[in-house]
Amino acid sequence: MTTPTAYVWDERCFAHDPGDYALVLKAGGFVESYGHHIEHADVKRRFHNLVVASGLGERLVKAPSRDASLAEVLRVHRPGYVERVRACAAAGGGELGPGTAIAANGFDAALRSAGCGLAALDAVMRGDAVRAYALTRPPGHHALPDAALGFCVFANAAIMAEHAVAAWGLTRIAIVDWDVHFGNGTQAVFAARRDVFTVSIHQERAYLLVRGEADELGEGAGLGYNMNVPLPAGCGFGAYRDAFERVIAPALEAFRPELIIVASGYDAGRLDPLGRMQLDGIAFRWMTERLADLAVRHAQGRIVMTHEGGYCPASVPFFGLATLEALSGERTAVACPITPMHDQVPGQSLQPHQAERITGLAGHFAEVRERHWA
Repeated sequence: MTTPTAYVWDERCFAHDPGDYALVLKAGGFVESYGHHIEHADVKRRFHNLVVASGLGERLVKAPSRDASLAEVLRVHRPGYVERVRACAAAGGGELGPGTAIAANGFDAALRSAGCGLAALDAVMRGDAVRAYALTRPPGHHALPDAALGFCVFANAAIMAEHAVAAWGLTRIAIVDWDVHFGNGTQAVFAARRDVFTVSIHQERAYLLVRGEADELGEGAGLGYNMNVPLPAGCGFGAYRDAFERVIAPALEAFRPELIIVASGYDAGRLDPLGRMQLDGIAFRWMTERLADLAVRHAQGRIVMTHEGGYCPASVPFFGLATLEALSGERTAVACPITPMHDQVPGQSLQPHQAERITGLAGHFAEVRERHWA
C-alpha cells in the first residue's frame, strides 16, 4: 500500500566540503591526499540521482527545503558553539572538532542540512505527507551541544525532535538510529529527558571516541529512556532482525511514540569502508517496514528519516532507494545489483554468539523498563 511520503534535498548540502583528506586522515606529511574526505558529496548525490532516474522522485511529495533558524538550532546547541561554527566558516573554514572540517560555506550548509530535516518534519505534522525522508548533509548524530565530532556539525535528528516538541506539542518522540556508529550526540542531548526515547543500534565500539554501551541508560528524569544495542562486528540481517524483534520493537511498543524519527545511516552495509557489518538493501527495506508497522500502531503512521552515514558510492544509493521504496510503499523497476553477490556471503543468518548477545540485551532492557518506566 502506498503512503504519501515527502522527500527533501538541497544542492547547498552537496556543496559542503570537508577538505583535502585521505578518507578520514588529514592530508600532509606522509599522508598522501585522496582528493576528498570520505564524507563527500558524491555518495549522497548518487543516491539522489537514483531517486530521480528510477522515477520514484515523481511519486513523492515535493517538500521545499529551508534553513534552520538560529533559534531552532539553539534549542539543542549552546550559543558559544554556534558562534564558533559561524566564525570558523567566516574565516574561510577549518577544523571544528575530531574528523569535522568545514569550508567557507560550512555554516550555511549546516543550517540548510538541519533545515531539510525540519522541512520534512513539518510536512508530516502539517499533514502534507504521512512520512518523509530528508537527504541531509553534513550529518548530525555525533554532534554534541557544544562540540563538533565525527563529520557532524549540528545534531539534525535532535533538532527535529526539539522542534516536534516546541512547535507541534508532541510529548513522546522516539529516535531510532541504525547508523553503524553509535549516535552519541543524540543521546547526550536527551540523556535527562523522558519525552524523547533514544535508541541506537550499532556496531560495538565502531567509533572509538565514544562508547555506546548498554549500561548508558540516561540520567535523572531520563534514566531508562536511552537504549544502546551494541552488536559485535560481522552481524548480518539475521542479527539485526532478531535485535529489532526482541529488543527494539518491545521497547517502542511500551513507549508508544507519537512520532518516530530515524537517523538513517547506511554504513552497516557490507561494502562500507567505515563499518564491519553485512547488511544489504533487503535489511534496510525490512527495518523500514518494521518501524512503519510500529508507527501505524502508535504514531498515526508518522516517520521522518534524516540521512546520516554511508560511504560506499556503489551500494548506498541502492540501500537508500530500498528504504525510500519501503517508506512510501512505491516500487520501482530498479533491481539492486548488490543483492545477487550479497546472497552468496556466509554469515547472514543469526549466529550463536550474536543470539547470546541479543538475549542478554533483551533481558537487560526489559528489566530497565520494569525498574524505571512509570
